[in-house]
Amino acid sequence: MGMAAAILGPTLQDLARNVNRNISSLSEIFIGRAVGYLSGSAIGGVLLDCMNHSLLLGVSMLVLIAGLYLIPLCKTAVLLAVMMSVIGVSFGILDTGGNVLILVIWGDKGAPYMQALHFSFALGAFLAPLLAKLALGTTTVSAENHTEIGFLPSALNRSSEADSGSLFGVPDDMNLLWAYASVGAYILVVSVFLFALFFKKSSRQKKSTASAQEYRRAKYHKALLCLLFLYFLFYVGGEVTYGSYIFSFATTHVGMNEKEAAGLNSIFWGTFAACRGLAIFFAACLQPGTMIVVSNVGSLTSSLFLVLFDKSPLCLWIASSVYGASLATMFPSGISWIEQYTTINGKSAAFLMIGAAFGVMATPAIAGVLQGQYPDLPAVLYICLGSVVLTTILFLMMYKLATLPLGRQQKRKH
Repeated sequence: MGMAAAILGPTLQDLARNVNRNISSLSEIFIGRAVGYLSGSAIGGVLLDCMNHSLLLGVSMLVLIAGLYLIPLCKTAVLLAVMMSVIGVSFGILDTGGNVLILVIWGDKGAPYMQALHFSFALGAFLAPLLAKLALGTTTVSAENHTEIGFLPSALNRSSEADSGSLFGVPDDMNLLWAYASVGAYILVVSVFLFALFFKKSSRQKKSTASAQEYRRAKYHKALLCLLFLYFLFYVGGEVTYGSYIFSFATTHVGMNEKEAAGLNSIFWGTFAACRGLAIFFAACLQPGTMIVVSNVGSLTSSLFLVLFDKSPLCLWIASSVYGASLATMFPSGISWIEQYTTINGKSAAFLMIGAAFGVMATPAIAGVLQGQYPDLPAVLYICLGSVVLTTILFLMMYKLATLPLGRQQKRKH
């Protein structure tokens, strides 16, 4: 999923060329993917409670593979946006289903596995641009950090009118097709294992698993879910906002050149991915709540230093690396933490994923508007600091509610 999500960035210029559009006029594909993700999260939450998890994830991967193979063949922007929304639906189901599956198998003992799941996404997102670089060469990938530029070479500045009427066609650069086909082939291999798990399950195993499941419900179950919804909204919003705007912020506000700003962007996501990997081992000996507290302290300190010393390049380098490292474990730790107090089923997980999706959609947009209206102020840093403060307050509220006496333990027997 990480590879499928990240392959878009370094190939966006080639996709724009396919549909005779400028990159700046292709915003509908991001809207389509976001709407698809929201829909997929809701659909996945319902389906996870009524069908086999491995089968659902396997089918979702097949839909994702079909979308990946068709995207480089799209010849109109509308069709490209539709394919992106289809991929978004798959993302929503896979994101929700993957988290739920970890909780179903390991319950409140699954913190290391939850960290490993989210590390794998970061690893895939790291590898996808390298794969694109091998397939497409350095020319295309060099535009990865400039996707907001409103112009392309003269070949792209043609009319956006539909060409001869063909919806699908082989791209001019076959390497683009190979890049997406490679990711699709890898996902196909993974889906085979999921289908194998589905067919291997016997009725005896299903019966024993179902009878052994224990469902806990905190006294304020719904309130906890609503608070965690907001927690993920602000956390993911701050993370994506900083990762999206740090390059332009460093060049316009701090005065860094593009090479330095790209390195700053890389160190943020690099420490983010590295600490997600290390968190697999830390989660085996630390409680999820402890990891959240450590992450909150680190993110609060680093974001505060970013605001206080927003003109200092040295502070920007150090604080960005600490900020990325601190944010790394907050999402998987949050899911593992709440499972200790109340059971998360498919619908609950979908609700939480929708909160994260709203954070991805809303917070960067607000940051862009504020930065445009107040160019002399580090609005992006203020939003990141505000997000960290709010997540810290929300966690304290959640902890207070969760440690109240639990309601009656429920067991579902078949």
